[in-house]
Amino acid sequence: MIESLPPDDIRRRRLLFRATHRGTHETDLLIGGFVAARIAAMSEAEMDALEEIMELPDVDLADWLTGRLPIPDEVDSAMLRAMLEAKGT
Repeated sequence: MIESLPPDDIRRRRLLFRATHRGTHETDLLIGGFVAARIAAMSEAEMDALEEIMELPDVDLADWLTGRLPIPDEVDSAMLRAMLEAKGT
């Protein structure tokens, strides 16, 4: 996980930490697992999209990523859809 990232890659390390320390165990697992598996290969644009998602409330993210509620159009993004699709794998 974080050990595989270069020590000077502060942005990726920070994003991984934020993804795995969201505040609720459910979102730590849903988002953290996704990010841990992909952060090393993410482009700058993908990291920008991830940062936008990180600003959304945990309760909403958990509802959307578990399928309890549909993702609203105003926050729908390719990154959020990728997280939703990855959850099923």
